[in-house]
Amino acid sequence: MRRRSSRKPNSERWMVSYADFVTLLFALFVVMYAVARSEQNKEAQVAASIDSAFQSLGIFPSASKDPANGAAAKNGPSAASGSTSSSEKAAMPMNIVMGEDVLSPAKVKQDLDKLHQELAQKLSNQVATHTVSIKMGRDGLVISLREAGFFASGSAEPKPETVETLAKIAASLGKTPYDLRVEGDTDNIPIHTSQFASNWELSTARATRIARMMLASNVITPDRLSAAGYAEFHPVASNDTAEGRAQNRRVDLVVLPRTHINFASGAGLQDPTTGQPSGPWRKVTDDK
Repeated sequence: MRRRSSRKPNSERWMVSYADFVTLLFALFVVMYAVARSEQNKEAQVAASIDSAFQSLGIFPSASKDPANGAAAKNGPSAASGSTSSSEKAAMPMNIVMGEDVLSPAKVKQDLDKLHQELAQKLSNQVATHTVSIKMGRDGLVISLREAGFFASGSAEPKPETVETLAKIAASLGKTPYDLRVEGDTDNIPIHTSQFASNWELSTARATRIARMMLASNVITPDRLSAAGYAEFHPVASNDTAEGRAQNRRVDLVVLPRTHINFASGAGLQDPTTGQPSGPWRKVTDDK
């Protein structure tokens, strides 16, 4: 005959299962917290990237919208001391975007006005004889070299006496941080020689020749320089008169700042209500 056990069943065995459940629940919350922190870091990186992109477009003109600068201001001098470069950037009139300097429109306008005055003084004789003109265009400062003073008809080789003038221009431009675009233009009279089949070839050859001379000065780096030929399709005067055609035969040196502003009118290419750019950069075609 089997004997019954005298031991009573343990009424607290449920605590083992409960403890296992609490442990698993704790592990779940730890994992959720870790994932949330990871997503927050990614969101901060995405926000910083978007902010940098908008600053490069000139939509956010002030560096005060940089989250890093705002955090440094809230945390006080001790936090700011750990990121000296950020505080220095906030004090400077420029936004550092992806390793490039994007100067504020006011600073650029000041620099170009100063360059305009310097070149006008250096080239006063050429300006007086109308072989060089200097003006503010939509993209920046435009230094226009007339064919009559720099090239023989149908030739892309600058006259020997113009080398000194080009050296003066290069010396002044070399002191600025801005890009330079060399643009060749002609009138609408067709050309067909053994060297140039059309005005496209002539205008491009003149632009690249001047660009090479700018590089030879060793004060303008190749990454700042570009050249283009527009043939007769970007006139600044009417081709119906000899005087107008003479104005159209030219090589323009356009100083290009990295900012969205219409320098011809002094107004920024940015809608003040929406903060969005109101128009693209355009080549100067109607400045006289």
